[in-house]
Amino acid sequence: MARCGNRLLLVAAVLLFGTSSAAAADAQVNTIQDIFRHLRTCWKPPPAAKARPIDITVVVSFNRAGNILGHPRITYESAEASDEDRLQYRIAVMQALQRCSPMPFTDAMAGAAAGRPFAIQFRNRKTSPDKTSPPTQERRA
Repeated sequence: MARCGNRLLLVAAVLLFGTSSAAAADAQVNTIQDIFRHLRTCWKPPPAAKARPIDITVVVSFNRAGNILGHPRITYESAEASDEDRLQYRIAVMQALQRCSPMPFTDAMAGAAAGRPFAIQFRNRKTSPDKTSPPTQERRA
């Protein structure tokens, strides 16, 4: 996707709660898929007692050293989420990013990823919308 002459790399990955890998946490990040595997190890959604499961997307960039560049930005939240659900998930997303940074980039990946925005989807709804049901409204943050 190009905007104003600048190349924009938007990559989305599904980060499912309850899936983690110790090997991914220790391994260096050498591919875009490795970025999402690494983030998956840091994701801890809020307990069900605090917030209903929702989907949330954050756009984040990293510098060459793997630190977060600028401020991550929430770009999508499930429309049916309450304000409290949104707050709890925003906190959980920012905590996951903090736990996972600096991203342990290889030299090659550091150059490729530095400054590029990544759209990270944290999908937590238990069921996907049925194709026969009316489409749900998205709520843009």
